[in-house]
Amino acid sequence: QEQLVESGGGLAQPGGSLRLSCAASGFTVDHYSVGWFRQAPGKEREAVSCLSSVQGSAYYADSVKGRFAISKDNARNTVYLQMNNLKPEDTGVYYCAADIVLCTSRDGDTLAPPEDFGSWGQGTQVTVSS
Repeated sequence: QEQLVESGGGLAQPGGSLRLSCAASGFTVDHYSVGWFRQAPGKEREAVSCLSSVQGSAYYADSVKGRFAISKDNARNTVYLQMNNLKPEDTGVYYCAADIVLCTSRDGDTLAPPEDFGSWGQGTQVTVSS
């Protein structure tokens, strides 16, 4: 049974940092694309970052480029999202998801949407506030 468990969320001040973890069981993350998504109150779930199973390529939404970094530890079967220079608009519930999919649209302009991913974690709350 595939399972994903997020952790690492919490309260951070603007400009601060958090590192989210996505621990996988029942499958090997190295064989799947793993995405991070977030959902703010009253808004749709949006893609933040994705780590492709193909050559381990990383992709980011424009809103987080240069501030967030996705990585994985195959030995721990865990994917991470390092979030630096946090802004209040980064507030939301963060989810990780996995599937055998492309991380981006065929033209490479947009990250794969939530509906492309079949396995999801329960989410972790990130609040950025002073």
